[in-house]
Amino acid sequence: MGDGFPFIDIILFAMVAAFLILRLRGVLGRRDGHEGPRPDPFLPPGKESADGKVVALPDRAAADASSAPADAEAATPLESGFAEIRKSDPGFDPSEFSSGARLAFEMILGAFATGDTEALKPLLSPEVYGNFARAISDRTEAGEVLQETLVGINSSDIVEAFVEGPVANVTIKFVSDQVNVTHDRDGKVVSGDPESSVEVTDFWTFGRDTRSRDPNWTLVGTRSLD
Repeated sequence: MGDGFPFIDIILFAMVAAFLILRLRGVLGRRDGHEGPRPDPFLPPGKESADGKVVALPDRAAADASSAPADAEAATPLESGFAEIRKSDPGFDPSEFSSGARLAFEMILGAFATGDTEALKPLLSPEVYGNFARAISDRTEAGEVLQETLVGINSSDIVEAFVEGPVANVTIKFVSDQVNVTHDRDGKVVSGDPESSVEVTDFWTFGRDTRSRDPNWTLVGTRSLD
């Protein structure tokens, strides 16, 4: 009898083990090798193919690049204008142009104030020269004297570049401090304040016929902000 107890214990343990196996199979399901791999819990929904194979996530940098607009790196209007000018004038350099334009700005203002039409003529287009010459003539006939002092140029930025036919055009925005005073024939102040400067914003457009051998640009248009 005493030898039968271990045998009974073994049978009891076997029955308990069989019961646990059946319970686990009911909870987890039976895998027979044809149901495919278990889904990856770290894979976002919808990232598994129809055949159960894991689909690799695309590289984020590549995805961002593919979703970026086709014209994300397109040139700005100003850069496009520079490119158009260089087609007919390969030597065009915006930095050198800006330096020359600042010098022309000072020379033209000075020549206009003193009424020096001879100095103005090569710097201006025929149309602009005609306007400047008329203003100087009217001032002279009225007996007025213009005192125009350029205190300093605060900034000079190219804001536009374009080509019209064979003519290249570049517009610069000048912001400067000036003292502009007009005296009558008796020396009295007609306009302006000789004791203070004002900030003036000018937009000057320079042009050059790219077919010409003359490398110089001339002032072809002006406008100011009041």
